[in-house]
Amino acid sequence: MEVELQEIRDFVALVPPFDLLPESELNLLVRKLGIRYIRRGKSLSEGGENTSSVFIIRQGSVSLYSEEDKLFGMLAEGDLSTAYCDEGGDEALDARATEDTLVYCISCDVLFDIVKKHPDAAAFLKDAPDRRLSDAVKSSQQKASQTATLMNTPLSDLISEELIDIDHESSIHDAAVKMTEHGVSSLLIMDSGNLSGILTDRDMRSRCLAIGLSADLPVNEIMTPDPVCVDSESLAFDALMMMTQKNIHHLPVIDGEKAIGIITATDLIRQEGKNSVHITRSIHRAESVESLTEISKLIPDLQLQIISTGGSAEHVGRAVTAVSSAITRRLIELAEKKYGPSPVPYAWIAAGSQARREQSSHSDQDNGLIISNEMKTEDEPWFSYLADFVCDGLDACGFVYCPGDAMAKNPQWRQTEKVWTRYYLGWINTPEPKSLMLSSIFFDIRVIAGNKKLLSNILQKVSTETKNNQLFLAHMTANALQHRTPLGFFRDFVLIDEGDHKNTLDLKHKGLVPIIDMARIYALAEGLEAVSTTERLEKAAGSPSLSKDGSANLLDAYELISRLRVEHQARQIRKGESADNFLSPKKLSRLERAHLKDAFKVVQTMQESLSQRYHAGHF
Repeated sequence: MEVELQEIRDFVALVPPFDLLPESELNLLVRKLGIRYIRRGKSLSEGGENTSSVFIIRQGSVSLYSEEDKLFGMLAEGDLSTAYCDEGGDEALDARATEDTLVYCISCDVLFDIVKKHPDAAAFLKDAPDRRLSDAVKSSQQKASQTATLMNTPLSDLISEELIDIDHESSIHDAAVKMTEHGVSSLLIMDSGNLSGILTDRDMRSRCLAIGLSADLPVNEIMTPDPVCVDSESLAFDALMMMTQKNIHHLPVIDGEKAIGIITATDLIRQEGKNSVHITRSIHRAESVESLTEISKLIPDLQLQIISTGGSAEHVGRAVTAVSSAITRRLIELAEKKYGPSPVPYAWIAAGSQARREQSSHSDQDNGLIISNEMKTEDEPWFSYLADFVCDGLDACGFVYCPGDAMAKNPQWRQTEKVWTRYYLGWINTPEPKSLMLSSIFFDIRVIAGNKKLLSNILQKVSTETKNNQLFLAHMTANALQHRTPLGFFRDFVLIDEGDHKNTLDLKHKGLVPIIDMARIYALAEGLEAVSTTERLEKAAGSPSLSKDGSANLLDAYELISRLRVEHQARQIRKGESADNFLSPKKLSRLERAHLKDAFKVVQTMQESLSQRYHAGHF
């Protein structure tokens, strides 16, 4: 092959999907290529004899525009444009050079004839990056659904057909007899066919036998009235999370307004073995930090089990966060046993990934204390003791100290409601670099224990200040755009080039954080109360801030990058290594690398769109 063609061949051989072609087809493809030079601002369709072509970007960059002339994609070295192919994947009406650009081009018909014997390559060409990404995520979810787990099992599959209940006026003795006859640990209490309450064997012991109450009294004397319920079409995993968060072990199951049975922690444990309910039950019984530290060693195994049985990154995040929150609450209870009750009301708040319910077994802690404005100077030591006890305990349990010191141990984040309100208003009205960094932490926040009203009072005042506050949102956008995805020239991965993690990708800070940051901005712009990244993207979809397509693309990118991250961590856990966020692309298949690049391209496009919306380049 001639020297000039060899150089082109070496370039094209690295471009997906041509890297899937055998030598003969690749050489034929290269010989069919034309070369064109496109001036800045000109369309790729201008000046060519045959505009029905696929274009390979050799140097420069290209922007894709919709029928409404809106930017919805960008291409760089090594990317393909199929905008002018009838069966191509790009949905662009036009593709224009954003700088002087050199492209290789080939007739669509000729190219598809060359690749027709290679379905993977043909499918890649016929789909745009966002559709390829969506298909990859759906394929992964379908594979996971083939294994029956708590993540995809509706409660209706676990409920027996027989409803075991008793009338609210029946005696406690009759209830005990019925529970014994049926071998159950709980009963639904009915009043005129409607669910009135629930009675468990623990209620029998603590509310009747332990205090010498007569067994002839009606069950409504000792039942739990108006119990928390779960819908029959909810997934078993959702029931598991509800039990974990509420620290309960029996959930009435309803179909519409009709009670149809009870699901217990034992049912779910029997279904899936180790799980977060089992772990949190141990947490609630722990009497020391040392006991909690031992229990927390099960968290990596929990993450591994969820991934091994088909769970998604979202399932991992919710399960691990449920455990970390249970540990936090138990540490607070132990602190109050040690130091006595709090002198004034307070709220222990989680920030960052714990607030978003997106923790993994490799997460640090971000937290704070909102204290009632009634606090006096002499009350401060009690809250200092509490903060030190809980933060030190979390660190011992593997949720290490925040590198930026955003913890209740730091007096700055252990303040009254009035001071916290002043913090937020200051960050919004004076969006300097440090304020923006703190906003990225403390605008993801929820109460773990204590008085929730202390936080809601603050957020009510804050939400009116952030919604449609263009200056603040512009500064937040400029700050968020400092986190760029690791794609460089030729759209190849930009790897860490030194240190312990050399030649790897930081999937958290370079992959997930850009999406998390954008989701936060969309939520603030629309005044949404949602905290989790997926919920923010879903609720912002179709709003002035985020199109439905943009939301779907970011959700797919978030799911794919998250899944690669937790699968990487699962491999480390299996080897007995500490989980981290640093993945070598060599660990991925060729197709996984292509999908990851598609995810990064989606994020880059959405970052560019957000930057244009708020003119972030001016800040």
